Amino acid sequence: MSGKITQSNNFIYTALALIALLISASLVNVMPEGILEYIIEGFTLLTFGVCILSLRFDKAWTRFMVSIIICWLAATLLYRLFAIEMLDYLILVLMMVFFWGTFRSIARQILFVGDVDTNKVIGSIVLFLLIGLIWSIIYILIIVVSPQAFNGVDGGPWRHNLSQLTYFSFVTLTTLGYGDISPRTPFAQVMVYMEAIAGVFYMAIVVASLVSAGLSQTKNSRE
Repeated sequence: MSGKITQSNNFIYTALALIALLISASLVNVMPEGILEYIIEGFTLLTFGVCILSLRFDKAWTRFMVSIIICWLAATLLYRLFAIEMLDYLILVLMMVFFWGTFRSIARQILFVGDVDTNKVIGSIVLFLLIGLIWSIIYILIIVVSPQAFNGVDGGPWRHNLSQLTYFSFVTLTTLGYGDISPRTPFAQVMVYMEAIAGVFYMAIVVASLVSAGLSQTKNSRE
């Protein structure tokens, strides 16, 4: 794999950055108190940077996402200086907006567009990872409003719950349903089954997109 990010390998770098972010969140139980926050923020910023570089070919998206990153950096710095709780929640919302914007940009580039190749297949995996991350942030925000919304998750700083709720998000997205974490309040239950529905439909849409692109590619090669 070339060290330069191009349109033929950009989703590979995005996938690696997202996986690194997920792994950093899982270090909650082995990192000393205080260091975890800097690790998650560092990997989040790294993920933002890689996403910008990987998707810079979408000019309109890039300008908007750069403004989101600037706001995120400002909110993070102000939170470190003044420890205002609302700024911490703003950081979460900005992360969700960024990941949603990334999702939309990638979806426009790979779903029902162009030929099927390795980069496009990896791009579909990136979309799946982004869905799980977006919903994990939604669950965190639910706990902020209602700390008892989920069985098996204690209320507390969102960075300490990020790994658990990301795990729960992907378990729900893939409809595994282990049962170690479960929604308690009606609103949490609604969001959980909405994610399960989104996961099922996403699989159907991606398969249809890849099959359609593959058939079109085969037809063009024969002509």
